[in-house]
Amino acid sequence: MSQPPTASTINVHEAKTHFSKLLERAHNGEEIILAKAGKPYARLVPLPAPRKRELGFLSGRVRLSDAENDELLRPLTDEEVTDWEGDETNPASVQKQ
Repeated sequence: MSQPPTASTINVHEAKTHFSKLLERAHNGEEIILAKAGKPYARLVPLPAPRKRELGFLSGRVRLSDAENDELLRPLTDEEVTDWEGDETNPASVQKQ
């Protein structure tokens, strides 16, 4: 069984100065402890590799009735589209952000 990598402790000032190098070290698997006034404050760790998603992984597990399929796949009416997008000619229908 292999030993887990040891963590390096770096003060914030040094981390700001060498941030790009620290990111590269973390990306290569090293754990970096960021310290503030010598006290551990945060960890810089590598992200796990993204999982490859397989298309169709729910195939056969999810089923909609024909009535639900028909309702889900029908085109929107003009009124529904206007409600969804907002009617630019009617300021009351456009929501303020």
